[in-house]
Amino acid sequence: MKTDKAALVLACIAVVIGIGSTNGPVKEMIAGLKPQADTAVMSYAPKQTNDELRAQIAGKAAELNAQPVDAVVDRVWKAIPGYNGLEVDVEATYRNALLRGPADSLKLVYRQTEPKVSLSDLGAQPIYRGNPAKPMVSLMINVAWGNEYIVPMLDILDEEKVKVTFFLDGSWLSHNKELAAEMLKRGHEVENHAYTHPNMSTLSRARATAEIEKTQKLLKNTLGVTNQWFAPPSGDFNQQTVEIAASLGLKTVLWTLDTVDWRHPSPDSVIAKISSKVEPGTLVLMHPTDSSSQALRGMIRGIRAKGLQLGTVSQTLSTERITPPEVE
Repeated sequence: MKTDKAALVLACIAVVIGIGSTNGPVKEMIAGLKPQADTAVMSYAPKQTNDELRAQIAGKAAELNAQPVDAVVDRVWKAIPGYNGLEVDVEATYRNALLRGPADSLKLVYRQTEPKVSLSDLGAQPIYRGNPAKPMVSLMINVAWGNEYIVPMLDILDEEKVKVTFFLDGSWLSHNKELAAEMLKRGHEVENHAYTHPNMSTLSRARATAEIEKTQKLLKNTLGVTNQWFAPPSGDFNQQTVEIAASLGLKTVLWTLDTVDWRHPSPDSVIAKISSKVEPGTLVLMHPTDSSSQALRGMIRGIRAKGLQLGTVSQTLSTERITPPEVE
């Protein structure tokens, strides 16, 4: 029995060897299973010489390199923040490209260069806009009333993946700590809008100081927020106001574009106004009103349609440069 089984196995092996040695379909199938070494090597072969690669990087660097822009005091817009320069590191990019291999897309290594003059060097000056070379816009939402629209607006901001800056009236904050905490929880910035929403230019120095300082302390004690910006209620201020804010470590911020939403314009008119007039560095003033709540999504999309990013006031007024996608 064992002899019979062994004979059967040997016979099968002989048949397979015999078929495989022919020019029939089995031989073609076996040949198809062989590794394609030449093809694999070619897929990783450089498409350009090292000199060509270096020249390509140098050309891209010449196109993207930019000098930093100093902060200035403009006759109309007052303090305008600076903007970092961009310098592509050709050698580091070249070395990385060789390490990555031609299968990966070229990524440029760069450094940002800071301007020599910053906002802090300009003294006590109001700010109405960001640097016009920075393609970013901020929605600044002043809150002293309008609670019914805040959560719906927060939901839209979440859906659109946008962060804004809420300027909180201190008396409102003292009665709405949970709602203010919800703004923070969702990643938004909260800042100072005085305490009782007064006309700051009419106040004595002591009273004006108390209005700002009380809200500053409330932000810290209630929310753990280190206050950076002060937005005067109704946009009413004088040089004393700006100097008091500066003495407390705050910069005074106003706006570039006003929705005038407290007049309850139609949402379509708000969208049309903002979409047509928004520019790089624009600060858009809003409140939690029916008009702005209904116009919010349209405003965001209108701003993005112009190739502009949305960020907080801190992000828009920072010198941090927005870099193109090919740099890392």
